[in-house]
Amino acid sequence: MKLKRLIFLAVVPLIAAMGPRPEGEADGHRPYVRGEVPAARNEGTAAPAGTAAHELTVLPAAEADPAEFLWQARPVVVFADTAADPAFVEQLAALQRDPAPLIARDVVVVTDTDPAAAGLWRRRLRPEGFSLVLMDKDGQVKQRKPVPWSVREITRAIDKFPLRLQEIGRAGLP
Repeated sequence: MKLKRLIFLAVVPLIAAMGPRPEGEADGHRPYVRGEVPAARNEGTAAPAGTAAHELTVLPAAEADPAEFLWQARPVVVFADTAADPAFVEQLAALQRDPAPLIARDVVVVTDTDPAAAGLWRRRLRPEGFSLVLMDKDGQVKQRKPVPWSVREITRAIDKFPLRLQEIGRAGLP
């Protein structure tokens, strides 16, 4: 169990930086705020309005409720049976190498490497082994992949989602 935790912390340095939740959060949970990074979230301060976050939000499944992302963010859920799974390690490394396109598309990465915990994400999405699940802001699963995907493949898939097409049309984005 300790080895699993150490590997996870080595793979996802953002999670290692996460401290305790601020006082005043009775349930230990706060809704996701667009553009907010985990370090800012834990200190109770969001990124200033109008500025883009420079870090991809990566949250363990136990700390993320699917309802908090509804209409706010696109969860990309990465499942594995262990944090040492080579596909899991490869996927997180790919996401962290080029986070800007994901941040621009309001992506939040949720990781789950503990099948025994049978958390909400696992019960809802029912993965087997390594699984990459792309969801849209409406909470619907749009694609599932049994192998790691590059950021380019993920963003191209997101750009075909109906809600993303509406966003592009409204904002005149490329």
